[in-house]
Amino acid sequence: MIQEQEPQAEPEATRRDSDGTESSRANRGWWDSNADDYQIEHGTFLGDDRFVWCPEGLDEVEAGLLGPQESLNGLDVLEIGAGAAQCSRWLAAQGARPVALDLSHRQLQHALRIGEGRSLTFPLIQADAGALPFADGAFDLACSAYGAIPFVADPVRVFREVHRVLRPGGRWVFSVTHPVRWAFPDEPGPEGLTAAASYFDRTPYVEQDDRGRAVYVEHHRTLGDRVRDLVAGGFRLVDLVEPEWPAWNTQEWGGWSPLRGTLLPGTAIFVCVRD
Repeated sequence: MIQEQEPQAEPEATRRDSDGTESSRANRGWWDSNADDYQIEHGTFLGDDRFVWCPEGLDEVEAGLLGPQESLNGLDVLEIGAGAAQCSRWLAAQGARPVALDLSHRQLQHALRIGEGRSLTFPLIQADAGALPFADGAFDLACSAYGAIPFVADPVRVFREVHRVLRPGGRWVFSVTHPVRWAFPDEPGPEGLTAAASYFDRTPYVEQDDRGRAVYVEHHRTLGDRVRDLVAGGFRLVDLVEPEWPAWNTQEWGGWSPLRGTLLPGTAIFVCVRD
């Protein structure tokens, strides 16, 4: 007789401390388990070879945060938290030499799937953003669209690693959930418009199983924290972009929605330079 497996209990959402080791293990497992659903749900919006910074739909073609599009030709570029490497694929089409890095093996398998049969190829590397497996000064540019940074317990360690692998004058551009969102419920409807927590509470958001093991972790930093972390990592902040919700975008993405997007910032994009 085949015994039916009991359904797994939904993870418990809580706020508690979570160190780097636990956060890395939990998020690697979460993204490996959820990569398929993520690509099914968001793949059309992201495209196969577009550079989309955020759920608002800000496209690098219009934003130019990496620099003039023609200047990307010939640059060595590191994409951190690349997922299925859509951004790296766009960079390669501009003549750049991207390397796509992600913690999740399953996400990189989707990168292989999408890239199969295409003429433009580039390395896919599975590694932790806090220990980049590259030589000093290996890249001209580094970028991350909602990759790695929201999920690490020690962002300064990551920033110092990015600083190390960049050449002098190299640009580091990354997008994260706008810190002000942490004061509001992560809901796309009206219930997500009333502050329910302290913006200044840096306690990580953790989803844990019935044994108390973290299965997903996000870490909150205020805007001021992010600036101080970047300075501690050796960077100079040259721009902070808060994309407005465009009229054409009618899609909900988790807690992002047209309703909330017209009233509250959902994304912060930090544009930095390694002097």
